[in-house]
Amino acid sequence: MDDKELLKERFKSAVSSTVKAISENFDLKIKFGGNLSSKENSLNLPEVANLKKLQDFTNLRAFADSEALKIKYTDGKIYLKNEPKGAMSKALYAIAEKIRYEKIGSNKLKGVKNNIIQCYENKFKNKKIEEIKTEGDVPITEAFELYLRSHFFDLKQNNTTKKVLSFWQDLFDKNLKQKLKELDSCIEDQDKFDQLAANIIDNLDFEDTESKEQEEKQETSKDDSSQSDSDNEESSASQNQQDQSSESDLNVLESNIESSDENEDTQQEEVDGNPTLIKKNPKNLLKEKYKVFTNIFDEVKNAEELESDDEIIRLRKNLDQQLTNLQSLVAKLANKLQRQLLAKQNRSWEFDLEEGMLDSSKLSRIIIDPFHSLSYKMEKETKFKDTIVTLLIDNSGSMRGRPISVAAICADILSRTLERCSVKVEVLGFTTKNWKGGKSREKWNLENKPKNPGRLNDLRHIIYKSADKPWRQSKKNLGLMLKEGLLKENIDGEALLWAFKRIAIRKEERKILMVISDGAPVDDSTLSVNSGDYLEKHLKQTVKWIEENSNIEILAVGIGHDVTRYYKKAIKIADVQELGDVMINQLTKLFSEKNKKTIH
Repeated sequence: MDDKELLKERFKSAVSSTVKAISENFDLKIKFGGNLSSKENSLNLPEVANLKKLQDFTNLRAFADSEALKIKYTDGKIYLKNEPKGAMSKALYAIAEKIRYEKIGSNKLKGVKNNIIQCYENKFKNKKIEEIKTEGDVPITEAFELYLRSHFFDLKQNNTTKKVLSFWQDLFDKNLKQKLKELDSCIEDQDKFDQLAANIIDNLDFEDTESKEQEEKQETSKDDSSQSDSDNEESSASQNQQDQSSESDLNVLESNIESSDENEDTQQEEVDGNPTLIKKNPKNLLKEKYKVFTNIFDEVKNAEELESDDEIIRLRKNLDQQLTNLQSLVAKLANKLQRQLLAKQNRSWEFDLEEGMLDSSKLSRIIIDPFHSLSYKMEKETKFKDTIVTLLIDNSGSMRGRPISVAAICADILSRTLERCSVKVEVLGFTTKNWKGGKSREKWNLENKPKNPGRLNDLRHIIYKSADKPWRQSKKNLGLMLKEGLLKENIDGEALLWAFKRIAIRKEERKILMVISDGAPVDDSTLSVNSGDYLEKHLKQTVKWIEENSNIEILAVGIGHDVTRYYKKAIKIADVQELGDVMINQLTKLFSEKNKKTIH
């Protein structure tokens, strides 16, 4: 082990010891990078190998300190008991709780305080003040955290932070300023602090659109369930109709899968001479009778079909402006992946041949022995392994804001990088056409609301970049992910099956499917009339089948959520800022190892 590696190992050891000491949990399992264990009492920290500057080490130490303090000072039951409704309200509540436990630790440990303050101030070092023009450029979460941290940690303000706060200052002063002393007084009483924080957030004058939509959906669900009770009087006729409808739709789905797979098997045989790609028919996924009430309203669209060219170009410019700093960071990481791939394409030679290119290194033989035959060399064929990567990105409403922006820019840079290395890339997205079930639910209502109808919404699957389309022609499409109103519900199981079927028919030898998601599949229309885990069960079943019965390698990245309960190879990231780092590092690892997944 060289001095550099030894230094990193010592740093890891020091960080691990510090986390255990601060959290007072000496049995805690700590891992740097790689897969986060789904078991309790484990903690995943960023990979040390990617740290280049002193600032990077400070940020990692701050993250580790914060996680240790969370373990020590946050009671999960109390947290959930006081958590408000609505996605934005929950995000603000999480920020308040994080500041609470970091403040307790900072009061007791000066080193922890310095790490946390430096890490937070680092966030604003590269933020360009000229890019902050309107309220829309400053998320309320960013301003809320800055406002609270400025009080609790006595942060020094600069022109950038003043500009960030300026759009929200009046709102926070009106609703928060008088409550700061009260929050101070109960900093070590989590229950009291969380109750007060939740109350403050509820009183803030902002529209939590997701909360509003949730309430509307709940009202719809109540109306539907009350009406379905009255429909029970006609249950016999209704049930017969339901059976016919769901069975016919199930047959449509199964026949689609069967016909697709028959074509896939034939094509694989003809192209690769490998008839063993698919061992069983995916209709086995449906053995627990996952139903689709109707798929006649579903759509698969190319991104350019969903908006005008001018609007797509505008959204792409918006994406570029938002993530200038992140783009340079991810680009540096992408260079690492590119070097890894190109290293596999190094030239190699066969020597001592009777014909070919003259091997000048062996000319000394002729001087020593004029009768010695000349040696020739010939370049070996070391073609880089034929590979395709599919990026399947969750386009649900909870991905709004920075998560979807970061996912889009990472997909963009990865596409460009892999294309340079002759690796095909496909970028796909999945959502629904409507909240509340759309035309599928309308049809269900017209047919007297049969019980347990199965999936009850109109799917929208989006092709941002097809595998055979060059990056330069698809680049603008990725901005569409920022389109207001595009991101709705997420039905992951069917989206994964769709992506699987697309990649399975490809002729490439190695196939990698990377899923970017921020949690469990959710569609209120479906879940209001089926079991609560209906979509989760189907996702688990789909993943399990693909992992066990195909040669496609699946890797998932969960943003803020542990998705190891669905995928064997899964990583959780706490901050969306880590997404580019994690995606590139995981792909680098996959390309570094041999493909061990072979189906016989």
